[in-house]
Amino acid sequence: MKISDLRDGMRKIDVEGEITEISESRTVNLRMGGEARVADAVLNDETGSIKVSLWDDQIDMVKVGAKIKIENGYTNSFRGEIRVNVGRYGTLEVQE
Repeated sequence: MKISDLRDGMRKIDVEGEITEISESRTVNLRMGGEARVADAVLNDETGSIKVSLWDDQIDMVKVGAKIKIENGYTNSFRGEIRVNVGRYGTLEVQE
């Protein structure tokens, strides 16, 4: 699927592209208790760009310039912008 085809509320999406930016990670409190690290990355393909939420170990896996593939992810809207999430059932793979 291409980034330009992504809309808010989509499920079971597969998307790939290149990471062009990663924000500093921050610590957030989880609803279930405990804490997690989260960072925002920007994923680009030939049709556009979209933010991706990276959690905990994913932050360390991904570097700027990396080509990644997200399978079985979903989109949602956060602070007025659509973003891709890997979620509990999705996978994030860094491609060599």
